[in-house]
Amino acid sequence: MSSYKIIEHEYDVVVLGAGGAGLRAAVGLSEVGLKTACISKVFPTRSHTSAAQGGISAALGNMGEDDWRWHMYDTVKGSDWLGDQDSIEYLCKEAPRAVLELERYGVPFSRTEDGKIYQRPFGGMTKNYGNETVQRTCAAADRTGHAILHTMYGQALKHNTEFFIEYFALDLLMKNGECKGLIAWNLNDGTIHRFRSHITIIATGGYGKTYYSSTSAHTCTGDGNAMVLRAGLPLQDMEFVQFHPTGIYGHGTLISEGVRGEGGYLLNSKGERFMERYAPKAKDLASRDVVSRSIAVEINEGRGVGKEKDHVHLHLDHLDPEVIEKRLPGISESSRLFANVDVTKEPIPVVPTVHYNMGGIPTNYKAEVLTVNGSEKIVPGLMAIGEAACVSVHGANRLGSNSLIDLVVFGRAAAKRASEIVKPGTPHEEISISETEKCLDRFEKLRNGNGNNRTADLRLAMQKTMQSKCAVFRTEKTLKEGVEEIRKPFEGIDSISVKDKSLIFNTDLVETLEFDNLIRQAIVTLDSAYERKESRGAHAREDHPKRDDDNFMKHTLSWCKGSETRISYRDVHRSTLTNDVQYFPPQERVY
Repeated sequence: MSSYKIIEHEYDVVVLGAGGAGLRAAVGLSEVGLKTACISKVFPTRSHTSAAQGGISAALGNMGEDDWRWHMYDTVKGSDWLGDQDSIEYLCKEAPRAVLELERYGVPFSRTEDGKIYQRPFGGMTKNYGNETVQRTCAAADRTGHAILHTMYGQALKHNTEFFIEYFALDLLMKNGECKGLIAWNLNDGTIHRFRSHITIIATGGYGKTYYSSTSAHTCTGDGNAMVLRAGLPLQDMEFVQFHPTGIYGHGTLISEGVRGEGGYLLNSKGERFMERYAPKAKDLASRDVVSRSIAVEINEGRGVGKEKDHVHLHLDHLDPEVIEKRLPGISESSRLFANVDVTKEPIPVVPTVHYNMGGIPTNYKAEVLTVNGSEKIVPGLMAIGEAACVSVHGANRLGSNSLIDLVVFGRAAAKRASEIVKPGTPHEEISISETEKCLDRFEKLRNGNGNNRTADLRLAMQKTMQSKCAVFRTEKTLKEGVEEIRKPFEGIDSISVKDKSLIFNTDLVETLEFDNLIRQAIVTLDSAYERKESRGAHAREDHPKRDDDNFMKHTLSWCKGSETRISYRDVHRSTLTNDVQYFPPQERVY
């Protein structure tokens, strides 16, 4: 029996994560009178949604003709036909309503001269089914995520969402295949809390810190994904990791796609606008996977810039300084701080950097988690939204500005579905003490680790393996080496060292728990990538350079027990939700 005193809580719904998705769900739940708790390991306005710069996509048509069907086509094409078309239809159809709702909540969008929401062009966004570019990305200068996050936190407080801030979630509470809540550790006072709820919504974001160079914050450790794996449930499409084309060289800080949307362009050491070779039509506004691979090819073939010829230049010095000041102020500041560059006079050194995870917890378009053991059966009491989820609107590659709209559309969908299922004040079932003890046994084992392996060393070994063996380009050889190498830091957990044994703001223990979460996701990512013998979207195999729709037009499912994984597959949804739009059959993906 554990010696911890456990503090009990009962809620209709518990939301884990206070980024854009979690807050949008919390607002919707509280608005309809459900007793809602929102648990976050950081203060809500420090969540990683605040780092989203460029904008949020919706076919408003404020900057010329647009249609949600064109947005859907672009998203299907961007996904390299791995996206589920029913979910994509739902996303694109609901997007205009969701953005106008954000405006009513108070998001301070940039404006056109006639007062409408300003929209900028982004990569892969077109009209007339790919024939012309379109301005579809709604922007609040280059701080759109920051604006949305602060606005939604205010709305959540207004509607009496109860926040548990700086609580670290340990594991889900499961009973007969159903989710009944979760266990969390309060970093402020060291107490352990058991939250019982009729529905638990996971909104914990991505797992970018499995890699060494990433635009992700140190907190992006995919905690909810790992909790799902430990509950015996699978993750989906984990091999699809997006490299953003323009991270600041040597630092990784994101330079928004909005820079290229406003007219910025890439040059190699010969002063060539090399994207004209790889994407003659879209050029610098091709999809992110295409631009990232193009930069990698330029560097690999010796046309990189700098002493080591290992990056390229992003120019916006030809733009009017007033445009930069008005629409890209954050980019200007980041470039000065992290690259010592005055963007009005000199280029920004950039290189592809890990940015987003297309894979995650499999869900349907209602945000319900799927067991996917040969069916579309849901896990009662469990939902997932945002980057933690894989509703598969992004498939093999996400289009820029589709992430923020994913957060709000499916955050809203989760709240809607929960309100249909849960009657406020319904009594809670009892949960076996053994389920609670199982969560705390792992916590206690890590806390009392007295081995020789430092968490930081194990984490670095994991990150270096992922960076070198599961990168922009992949081969059978590198992936096989990665599959073997990634087990070593996992095995190192058995002799991990946690010097600080306290329970109050023990950052040593927090980082150890986060590493335990990350390493499981790293393992299934490498195993899933090794098994996918094709190139599709962000997954580029040099030994299998073509897309293989006959054998791999399907989602990868990965279960993890210890360091052992099991891989299976499920079909991509090829039908739409309504008769309002046609199914888009696979075709060659060119820009």
